[in-house]
Amino acid sequence: MSSSLNSRVGVLGGTFDPPHNAHLAVARTALRQFELKRVVFVPNGIPPQKSVSDGVTSEDRYRMARLAIAGRREFSVSRIEIDRSGPSYTIDTIRAMEEDCPEGVCFILGADQMLEIETWREPQALLGSVSFVVAPRAGISLSFLGRPPYDVASIHVLDMGEVDLSSTAVRDRVARGESIEAWVPRSVARYIEEHGLYRVGVRVRSHGTGGQDR
Repeated sequence: MSSSLNSRVGVLGGTFDPPHNAHLAVARTALRQFELKRVVFVPNGIPPQKSVSDGVTSEDRYRMARLAIAGRREFSVSRIEIDRSGPSYTIDTIRAMEEDCPEGVCFILGADQMLEIETWREPQALLGSVSFVVAPRAGISLSFLGRPPYDVASIHVLDMGEVDLSSTAVRDRVARGESIEAWVPRSVARYIEEHGLYRVGVRVRSHGTGGQDR
């Protein structure tokens, strides 16, 4: 399927706390549907508007993302936000990656994230500077995409079922002592077990307010 995004680099950002199978499904679908050159996973360093789990470092999240995409040459993981000092803002990341990717980039995110983009840093500049690839999320109508400020943006919706899996749900299963091997790559499940992540009593450390991480 040819599209205006053909051969661009897809940027998939998130806390990846932990990365799970839905992240991979979204990346695979975007790669195939829009004939992207590759997809880069970008773990947040310090997410300004979202919590991360105590006892889980940015390096843990980076390593889990690396494990999740192992063996898939079309995927990679970037340290651009992990190594950046201060809060991780998408507009900064997009500007930096556009300089490094002459073929152009597009930003991959869930409909829940897109719905709250006006709370992000420089939302108007972001909406006008990059094409968006949006994954449907359970319980969220995509009708908002036709309304301001989204009507001026270049938005492409993934042709896939609604994503109904979250990192929160994975963490909750770990805390209850339940298996997560059907929800995350086996290597990620093993890393979580070996490092004792997301056990009962682990608190959540917040870097800000609101439900967004960008």
